[in-house]
Amino acid sequence: MEHSPEEGAVPETSGQPPATDSTRDGGPGVPPAGPGAASEALAVLTSFGRRLLVLVPVYLAGAAGLSVGFVLFGLALYLGWRRVRDGKERSLRAARQLLDDEERITAETLYMSHRELPAWVSFPDVEKAEWLNKIVAQVWPFLGQYMEKLLAETVAPAVRGANPHLQTFTFTRVELGEKPVRIVGVKVHPSQRKDQILLDLNVSYVGDVQIDVEVKKYFCKAGVKGMQLHGILRVILEPLTGDLPIVGAVSMFFIKRPMLDINWTGMTNLLDIPGLSSLSDTMIMDSIAAFLVLPNRLLVPLVPDLQDVAQLRSPLPRGIIRIHLLAARGLSSKDKYVKGLIEGKSDPYAIVRVGTQTFCSRVIDEELNPHWGETYEVIVHEVPGQEIEVEVFDKDPDKDDFLGRMKLDVGKVLQAGVLDDWYPLQGGQGQVHLRLEWLSLLPDAEKLDLVLQWNRGITSRPEPPSAAILVVYLDRAQDLPLKKGNKEPNPMVQLSVQDVTQESKATYSTNSPVWEEAFRFFLQDPRSQELDVQVKDDSRALTLGALTLPLARLLTASELTLDQWFQLSSSGPNSRLYMKLVMRILYLDYSEIHFPTVPGAQDGDSESPETGSSVDAPPRPYHTTPNSHFGTENVLRIHVLEAQDLIAKDRFLGGLVKGKSDPYVKLKVGGRSFRTRVVREDLNPRWNEVFEVIVTSIPGQELEIEVFDKDLDKDDFLGRSKLSLSTVLNSGFLDEWLTLEDVPSGRLHLRLERLTPRPTAAELEEVLQVNSLIQTQKSSELAAALMSVYLERAEDLPLRKGTKPPSPYVILTVGETSHKTKTVSQTSAPVWEESASFLIRKPHAESLELQVRGEGTGTLGSISLPLSELLQADQLCLDHWFALSGQGQVLMRAQLGILVSQHSGVEAHSHSYSHSHSSSSLNEEPEALGEPTHTASPVLEVRHRLTHGDSPSEAPVGPLGQVKLTVWYHSDEQKLISIIHSCRALRQNGRDLPDPYVSVLLLPDKNRSTKRKTPQKKRTLNPEFNERFEWDLPLDGTLRRKLDVSVKSNSSFMSRERELLGKVQLDLAEIDLSQGAAQWYDLMDDREKGGS
Repeated sequence: MEHSPEEGAVPETSGQPPATDSTRDGGPGVPPAGPGAASEALAVLTSFGRRLLVLVPVYLAGAAGLSVGFVLFGLALYLGWRRVRDGKERSLRAARQLLDDEERITAETLYMSHRELPAWVSFPDVEKAEWLNKIVAQVWPFLGQYMEKLLAETVAPAVRGANPHLQTFTFTRVELGEKPVRIVGVKVHPSQRKDQILLDLNVSYVGDVQIDVEVKKYFCKAGVKGMQLHGILRVILEPLTGDLPIVGAVSMFFIKRPMLDINWTGMTNLLDIPGLSSLSDTMIMDSIAAFLVLPNRLLVPLVPDLQDVAQLRSPLPRGIIRIHLLAARGLSSKDKYVKGLIEGKSDPYAIVRVGTQTFCSRVIDEELNPHWGETYEVIVHEVPGQEIEVEVFDKDPDKDDFLGRMKLDVGKVLQAGVLDDWYPLQGGQGQVHLRLEWLSLLPDAEKLDLVLQWNRGITSRPEPPSAAILVVYLDRAQDLPLKKGNKEPNPMVQLSVQDVTQESKATYSTNSPVWEEAFRFFLQDPRSQELDVQVKDDSRALTLGALTLPLARLLTASELTLDQWFQLSSSGPNSRLYMKLVMRILYLDYSEIHFPTVPGAQDGDSESPETGSSVDAPPRPYHTTPNSHFGTENVLRIHVLEAQDLIAKDRFLGGLVKGKSDPYVKLKVGGRSFRTRVVREDLNPRWNEVFEVIVTSIPGQELEIEVFDKDLDKDDFLGRSKLSLSTVLNSGFLDEWLTLEDVPSGRLHLRLERLTPRPTAAELEEVLQVNSLIQTQKSSELAAALMSVYLERAEDLPLRKGTKPPSPYVILTVGETSHKTKTVSQTSAPVWEESASFLIRKPHAESLELQVRGEGTGTLGSISLPLSELLQADQLCLDHWFALSGQGQVLMRAQLGILVSQHSGVEAHSHSYSHSHSSSSLNEEPEALGEPTHTASPVLEVRHRLTHGDSPSEAPVGPLGQVKLTVWYHSDEQKLISIIHSCRALRQNGRDLPDPYVSVLLLPDKNRSTKRKTPQKKRTLNPEFNERFEWDLPLDGTLRRKLDVSVKSNSSFMSRERELLGKVQLDLAEIDLSQGAAQWYDLMDDREKGGS
C-alpha cells in the first residue's frame, strides 16, 4: 500500500490532532475563538496584500502609456528569481532532513549494538595508559641524571676516539627538561610464541630537552634545544622464564620511521669542522631516525648470562617477500605544455618501500599505463606491523609530481602465500599491479636444487632471483696484530659476498674487539659463492686479517649453521674471529606452482630404489639411458665489441668541469654474469672481449646488458638493453648495434654466435688454430669443445663402518668448474640420473675428475678420465661402467663435441676438413667447398691451412734452427697479429743449453711501443712459447713495415748481454696477411735476411 507525501509527513509521535481549517469544513460562520483564529485572519490579509502588489506594476505601466512588453519582461524577471529561490529552499530542506535521519539512524544503531553485541566488542584494542604516564613523569628527572652520566662517561669518549678532529669534544649541558614522554596508547598483540609478549606503544614526545656540546679545538659550540618524536614503538618482552624477574630481556624498535624534528643550535658551526663538512642537517636526521627503525633494535638484558643474545639482538627474519612491480594503469596526467594549454602525459616511476628497504624503478617516458616488469626482494622482520608501501611519481626536471600511493600489511601476504592483484592508488587516480610472493626460510639443503631449478625460469630485473639468504652474526675477535709502534688498532670488518660489501662499526684502541652485529646477504647460488671477510683498521689502509669461506660448507652443516671460531690468515698466529653463520633456503610453498623441466635435471625429492633380492632386481644395464634433452646444449659466444655516444657522468671541481665516463659492460644470460674491463675516460670505448656460456633451447631466454661508469663509491648507470636469444639460436649468428634504454644516448655493438658441438675430432686442430687467431688479449681462452656428462648410477659402493650403507653424492670437476649431484640417502647402489656440461679449452691436456663421496664419511672412490681418450673414441663418446679406485663402479656417459665457428672471419680448411674432397681441392675457394659465408660481416675471409710443411720431416732444418710463426691482419679490428708458437733445433754454443726467448720488433720503428718479447724458457733447444702479440695499425701502414724476429739467450747469470741465436726478417708487403697460416721460418745470423 502506497502512502501520499502528506500522510507520511504527519509525525506519529504527536499527541495532538491535526488543526481543522474552518473553510474546508464548510461550517456556517462559526467565529474563530482564541489567538489561533486571529493569526489565521492576519495570514489571509497578508496573502491578499501581496497579490495586490503584483498588480501595481501593471497599473503603473497602463497609467504611463507603456507597452505591454515592459510588463511581460518584468514578470519574467520575477518568475526567474522566484524559481531560483525555491530551488535553494528545497536543497536546504533536503540537507536538513538527511542530517536529521543520519542522527536518528546512528542513535538507533548504537542503541541496538549496545543491547545485542557481546561486551568485548565495545572495548578498543588500543588502551589508554594514564597510569604509565604518571610513572614516567615521576621517573623523568632520574632518567635525566642517568642520561647525563651516559653521555659524559660513554658517548663522549667514543666520539673523541672516532675522529681525530673531535679529540676536544665534551658535553657542557645535559637537561631532559620538564616535559616527559607520553604514551598515547598501548596495544597488546597475541603472540604465536608462548615465551614472548608483544606490545605497541604509541609514543609522543614534545620536549624542552637541552643538550650543549663544545669542541674547544675549533672554538665550536652547538647543541639541541627542543625535540619532537612521534611514532609507534614496539616492545618485545622475551624470553619469559620461570625465575625472577620473569622477563629475560626487553627489545625496542620502531617498525616504521618515526616523525622526528630536532631544533639544532649552532649546527652551522659544527659542520664547519674538518671531517664533518660532508654531512648535512638532513643526513644527520636520517641517520638518527634509521638507527631507531628495523632491523636495528635496542636490547636491554635483564638477567645475567643471557643465552643467545645475538639471536635476540638480530633474530632471523620472519620471511622474504618477492615483490613483482608489474605495471600501472589509468594514471593521472601531470605534464603540461604552453603554460597549461596543452595537456601531455606523465613520466611515471615507482618507489617501493618496506621499513628502511627502499627500491626505485626505472622511468617510463610519456605513458599513463606503464609496464615496469621489475622484481625486488625485501626482508620481513615483524608480522604484524610492517607494511609494503608503493608510491608513484611523475619525473620532472625540478620537482617530481605525486601520482598516488598504496599500502598493504605484510601479514596479508603471509596468509595468502601469493597475491596477484591491481591495487588502487590513494591520493591520486589509477591502479598499480603487484605480484607478491611469501618465501619461507627453510633449513633444508635438499630444497636448494628445486629452488635453483625454478629460479632459472624467472626473468628478473634488475637483479636475478635469490635462492637463499645468509645471516652473519659477527661477535668478536681475539689477538689481532698491533699497529706500528705497538699501538692498539681500531678494528672494523668488511664482509663481502660477490659484489655486495657491508661494513661493521669500528671499535677503538683494542686488539680484541667486540662488535655484536648482524649482516644479511641474498645468495643466487650458494654452491659456488664465497664469504670474504677482511679485518682492517678503521683507516682501511692496514689489513689485520682475512678469511675466505666457501658457502657450500654451510650446505653440509647441521641446520645450515656454523657457530665457531675461525682462524684468520695474513694475521697473528693466534688471531681468530668468532662468527655465527646461518643460511636459509628461500622456498615458495605454493602447491599450484609447476616447476619447469630443465634438461639434465631431475626431481631432487625422488626416491632412490634400494637394492633388493636377486629375484626382484632388474637386469644390470650396459649403457646409460639419458632423456631426449641430453647433449642438446649449444655454446653462445658473445663478442662485446664497442659502444658509441655514451653519456658523460664524471664531474670535477664540484660539477663545474664536465668529464667523460669510465664505462664497462655487465652481461646476464643463462643464470651467469659476465663483466668487461673498464675503459678509462672514453665515451666511445672499444672492449673487444669474448665471453662464452652454455645455453639450452628453452624458449623465452634473454641476454640482459647493462653499461655502467666505474666510480670510487657507486657506479653510475649508462644504459641497459635486452636481447632475445631466440634469433641467434635459430639463425646461428647476430651482429647488431643495440640502442641503450633509459638514457638519452648511447648504443652498444655486439656479435653473437651459436656454436653447435660436432662429434668429430677431425676439425679440432683447425679450431684450436682459429681460436688462437681470434683470441683477444683481454678475454679468457676460448673453448674448443663442449663435454656433456650423464651420471646414471653406481653399484657396490663400500659400506660405512662395515655394515651401514653410505649416503653418496658425486662431484664432477673439469679444471676449475665443478658440479655436485644430489645426495641419495643410505644405499650402496644409488641412482642419480643427472647431467652436467663443461667448456673444454684444451682437450688434449684436460681430464674429467669424478669423486664419489658419502655424507659425513669422506671419499668412497674416484675416477680420472683424460679427455684424450674421448678424442680417440667413436663419435667422441664413452658410455659404459667405469671402475672406481678402491671399490665400486659407476655407469656414466661422457661425450665431446667440437665447437666450430662459422663466423669468426677465419675459414679453416685442411686435408681432413671434408672427407668428400681430395687433397687437390684444398686450394679451392670456400664457395667451391660449399661452406657458408657471412656476406654481411666486414671481416676479411682468411683461408687458414695446415700445410704439409708443418711436419718436421718434410722440410730440412737450417743450421741455426727454425721458428714457427703466424702473421695475420685482422681487418675488422685493424690489428696486426703475430703468434710465436715455438722454435726447434736451435744451435748450442758451449756446453750449457741456452735459455731462449723471442724478441719481435716492427721496423723501421725501433722504440718500445712496437717491441714485444716472450717469456724465457730454461735450458732447451726446442722451446714452446705460444705467445700472441698485437699492434694497432691500419692496413696501409702495416704493408710499409717489416717484422724483425730475433731468438736470443742470456749469456750468463750476472751479465746483461744477450746472445743472438738467430733471426728472421719478414717484409709484410710480400706476405699474404689474409692467410693467417702457421709456418716454419729458417733462422739466419745477423748478416742475412730470413725467409721461409
